[in-house]
Amino acid sequence: MTLLDFARGPAIHWSLIILVTGIIWRLLGVLVLTRAADLSRPRDAFGNFKGYRTVFSRAWPSGEFTTATRYQTVMAYVFHVATLVVVLGIVPHIEFIASLTGASWLGLPNAVGVAVGILALASLLALIARRVTKPAVYGSTWGDYFSWFVVAAPLVTGLMAFAHLGPRYETMLAIHILSAALLFVWFPFGKLMHAFWFVFSRAQSGVAYAHKGVRI
Repeated sequence: MTLLDFARGPAIHWSLIILVTGIIWRLLGVLVLTRAADLSRPRDAFGNFKGYRTVFSRAWPSGEFTTATRYQTVMAYVFHVATLVVVLGIVPHIEFIASLTGASWLGLPNAVGVAVGILALASLLALIARRVTKPAVYGSTWGDYFSWFVVAAPLVTGLMAFAHLGPRYETMLAIHILSAALLFVWFPFGKLMHAFWFVFSRAQSGVAYAHKGVRI
């Protein structure tokens, strides 16, 4: 078995199994947590509804924090949107998704896919640069940096494979797939789980604020 065969076969398939199983396990762990009885009513009749609305209404910082967080917020949105476009818009990615689900759609032209990939990587570099230069603000741990690495690796190796940089194409493609497998394996156990946790944390905060009569 060649490295590419291993990457396309056992590595990517087992990483997907770990990804799905890990996400389900972590979500179930939150959903079955014991919760104390709610002994107080929200100060308005729609408190719970407004609490869950917070999931969407707090997608952008409040006005008084906009200036201080503008750089972080804009770069984060650029990264997330560009990465989503790369994952769902590149033809090889679409073919991979189709092999798993049967769903398929038109892909982006290569030039557009590369441009968006570079934009995603540039925004990711901008985010890590701010984290490194302002350690007191972020209080980063090794997990933050490792999460950054496992997200950056597929972008870097994918762009290198497309441009035929580094080792021969088959080897570079295998490294790219293995880097994606590493991302899948790490996802449920690191801070990348915020892709799911943000729903619970914002909703919980919103419900708590509603009980206190906070405008949300």
